Amino acid sequence: MEPCFDIAHLAHVEVYTDRFEESLDFFTRVYGLSVSGRDETSAYLRAWDDYEFHTLKLTRHHTTGMGHVAYRAASEAALMRRVAAIEASGFKTIGWVDGDPGHGRAFRFEDPFGHVFEIYWQTRRFEPQSAGERPALKNTASAFTGAAPRRLDHLNLLAEDVSEFRRFMQTCLGTRVTEMIQLDNGRIGGCWFTVNNKSYDLACTEEHGGGQGRFHHVTYATDQREDILRAADLFLQNGVHIETGPHKHAIQGTFFLYVWEPAGNRVELANSGARLVLAPDWEPVVWTEAERRRGQAWGLKTIETFHTHGTPPVPKKGG
Repeated sequence: MEPCFDIAHLAHVEVYTDRFEESLDFFTRVYGLSVSGRDETSAYLRAWDDYEFHTLKLTRHHTTGMGHVAYRAASEAALMRRVAAIEASGFKTIGWVDGDPGHGRAFRFEDPFGHVFEIYWQTRRFEPQSAGERPALKNTASAFTGAAPRRLDHLNLLAEDVSEFRRFMQTCLGTRVTEMIQLDNGRIGGCWFTVNNKSYDLACTEEHGGGQGRFHHVTYATDQREDILRAADLFLQNGVHIETGPHKHAIQGTFFLYVWEPAGNRVELANSGARLVLAPDWEPVVWTEAERRRGQAWGLKTIETFHTHGTPPVPKKGG
């Protein structure tokens, strides 16, 4: 499939929390994002080198999980080409909505599992409002302190049928698959997608927790592995639940650390080094079930909760 670059990049993720103040404290004071703005229901957050007004929308809600995921189009014309492709695809459309404070109108649609997506073109760039926010170097977006991550990197969604999710992503967003898991029973266990030359900006893995349309995690990137090692000590110091890592993924070669924020959403810090996918005719790397059983790159076995924990939680039977 010829690469399609109508979509420029992953733009932001909306995360629901039923413990808003505690989650906001985690994402700012501990995780290291900055607040660009607030309204009655949401806080708009960003990392120090995210050029847009926000990359994380944290929203008060009765439960946890993902509200929506947004991609920015490469131009107004590219946005309209994608809208036409989505409307002709047969996948569910929601239509045009007014944008968040960080961008203009957006076109919303859904994958077959209930995850809400949106695409837009007009955006609002972050502008420092105080001397403390202004960067010393004019080619970065804002100042930074501590172990703050650099930028939004990717997210992971759960689906009962990863093959159908792949069809959705390729049809609606023109994405490429860079790596995937092929199970012995013929199903695809996971796919890693990109809309540009990053190795991936969205992953979809098979739902094993009995949920529908659930969220696995959101990830911000650091400059180097040492940032992640220091963050592990910060999480420990602040009583944050460290689920797994620091370690290195076999798939995509990413150095990782996974934690649960106070409401239970999984959050990752990651560093992929300088890995880019520059080949226009890239062939997906296929991992077998036997290869995945060996664990992560350096032998760490994948823990059970990584396969079953997602948000919102699945109600216990009989509960």
